[in-house]
Amino acid sequence: MLCTREGLEPKRVNAAPRKGPVLETPRLTLRPPQADDAAALAMLAGDIGVARMTRAIPHPFPRSAAERLIDHLGAADFARQVAFAVDGEDGDLVGVVALDMKNGPAPELGFWLGRPHWGKGYATEAVTAALDWVKDEWGKRFVVAGHFADNPAAGEVLVKAGFLYTGEVRQLASRARGGAEAPTRMMVWLA
Repeated sequence: MLCTREGLEPKRVNAAPRKGPVLETPRLTLRPPQADDAAALAMLAGDIGVARMTRAIPHPFPRSAAERLIDHLGAADFARQVAFAVDGEDGDLVGVVALDMKNGPAPELGFWLGRPHWGKGYATEAVTAALDWVKDEWGKRFVVAGHFADNPAAGEVLVKAGFLYTGEVRQLASRARGGAEAPTRMMVWLA
């Protein structure tokens, strides 16, 4: 079952055809991104402090870019790629967690939260739910992730969710850093 680590029992799990899965934890709802998320997505991800800690989010990140991203995610093959919009306790969007198998048999996990939602444990809770989902739904027991070396908080989230450092550091580009490469500490999760 989902979210079983550290007593995080799920409230409910729905698999909505073509729209994607919905996961609920005690404090969060992870659901498919919807068109009406565009304004909040652009505001939260448009923060340079958030965008520069991701590889894919450009800066600036206008609403039109958020709309294109939501359209792209809506067309995803859920057997290989899934993105969850993460809603907080008040029902407002707080961030995104995504899993993608484009670079091989092991899914790669990425996540971000808007700055107002840092330090509340939401990232660990959302990542844990997504990992349980990938194990249960995709049957995967191996997930990779990385975080920029200048973002140790992301590493702490991944460690709390069960990731281990591999010792590998890759130079990976960030769109919000103008395409500049940054040292990225690689991690692995084994179910």
